[in-house]
Amino acid sequence: MQISTNLWRSSRSHRKLQDVEKKWWTLVVVCAATFMLLLDITIVIVALPTIQSGLHASFSDLQWVIDAYALTLASVLLAAGSLADRYGHRLLFSVGLIVFSLGSLLCGISQSPIMLILSRSAQGIGGAILFATSLALLAQSFHGKERGMAFGIWGAVTGVAAGLGPVLGGLITTGISWRGIFLVNLPVGVAALFVTRWQVDEYKTPHASRPDWAGFVTLTAGLSSLVYGLIRAGELAWSDTGVAICLALAAVFFVAFVALEHRAEHPLFDLALFRIPTFSGGLAAAFAMNGSLYAMFLYLTLYLQDDLGHSALATGVQLLLISGTGIVSSMFAGAFHETIPVRWLIGPGLLLTGVGLLLMTGLDGGSSWTHLIPGFIVAGIGSGLVNPPLASTAVGVVAPQRSGMASGVNTTFRQIGIAAGTAIYGSIFASALHERLGQALANIPSLERHLPGVVTAIQQGNAARAINAAPVSLRAPLVAAVHDSFVSSLDVLLVVSAALALAGAACSGALIRHRDFVVSHPEPTALPTMPVGSLAFERAE
Repeated sequence: MQISTNLWRSSRSHRKLQDVEKKWWTLVVVCAATFMLLLDITIVIVALPTIQSGLHASFSDLQWVIDAYALTLASVLLAAGSLADRYGHRLLFSVGLIVFSLGSLLCGISQSPIMLILSRSAQGIGGAILFATSLALLAQSFHGKERGMAFGIWGAVTGVAAGLGPVLGGLITTGISWRGIFLVNLPVGVAALFVTRWQVDEYKTPHASRPDWAGFVTLTAGLSSLVYGLIRAGELAWSDTGVAICLALAAVFFVAFVALEHRAEHPLFDLALFRIPTFSGGLAAAFAMNGSLYAMFLYLTLYLQDDLGHSALATGVQLLLISGTGIVSSMFAGAFHETIPVRWLIGPGLLLTGVGLLLMTGLDGGSSWTHLIPGFIVAGIGSGLVNPPLASTAVGVVAPQRSGMASGVNTTFRQIGIAAGTAIYGSIFASALHERLGQALANIPSLERHLPGVVTAIQQGNAARAINAAPVSLRAPLVAAVHDSFVSSLDVLLVVSAALALAGAACSGALIRHRDFVVSHPEPTALPTMPVGSLAFERAE
């Protein structure tokens, strides 16, 4: 009898030890996947000019390299969360790793812009699945104080990924190839998949609802039509028939989405959440933050590399001023989130972001990149103040069982901000560049006929080719005209993006209220900005 009791106790202790090991392996694999995802968002930015020349891509192709990822992530995110609740978080997490890794492989071997764009879409699908399941795995594995510690470690990993992205992108692009920024994901993905199948337990949400496929289809169609129309407007003109059709279809799909969500028994997005002012203020802040500073990264990178001629590595180090100061200020925001109301972090943070973007304006033909340093620092500080408390405006104003949807919608609005901002700025930039270059070349009649070709060459990253095609005696004035027109057009984008950040500051300041937060919700500001799924799980045997 004593022997049996000892064996039972030994077996029980062994199971407890296994559970502890699995818990920490889960943290490791979630952090690895998150690091890979976030790194891939920032690491690709500094490689875009090299990708443009390597694949002979157009300016609109570059926009799609960014937007294909953001659009698929925004479209699939909420549906992926529902699927994970229904079929199992470990299963969907594994699927996400496979899809993201295969997408990365296809990106790395892409032979044309369209192949790269489609591969980036695959990455976005895999990324959405991983976003939707990563923190749910942590929430179901850790409890009490350990959960806070796990989220803290995860948060530190996200900060490191955001900060290292531009520098690693520059190192890999300069030292190896732009293809390396995608292929580096493969060993991480394979190792993470192996650990997931070996050490991570499966969980499902009891009584999970069926995915809202009608909402998913209409939302995806609406976002795709909108962004396609905006990018096409930059290529052609706002008066183009195709642009008008795309924008009209986007409006129809969005109206259909709202109507379907009103009637759905288990909607993809509960529109009743908009009745909570703080929730709406958080969405406005999420859209404005990503649609202003982060959407401008593409154009700042093109300025630093294509116009000033800096290397990818130098550009990565220069952009580190934004991400580095953001990490420092986010640590401050995280340390004082319990004593400072979130509205006094988010609103002022967006205000500083807008001011930083305005400080970057005033560029001219004689400016160097050092002109941007004050703006980089101020905007970085502002973004760091916004990001940590932004989650509480979503999950902190709803009951815990709705936190998954609320956080997912907030993350979706972030991606929509990047996608829409990148597309809109592209249209504005193309229009401003054509106008300003036309004015500059009007003073040189013999060059005015080269205007369409020069604009196209600049948009395709081949300004040098267009300049070399001009008569030798006219190359110097053409170089000056191109340079002045480029920085003048960038100035327009900086003002527009600053206006969006300032509008977001005003909206968040007016809408975010302390009384909207659910008192019973445990530490809302400690929850990250990614969807954590339902906090009620059952372990699958």
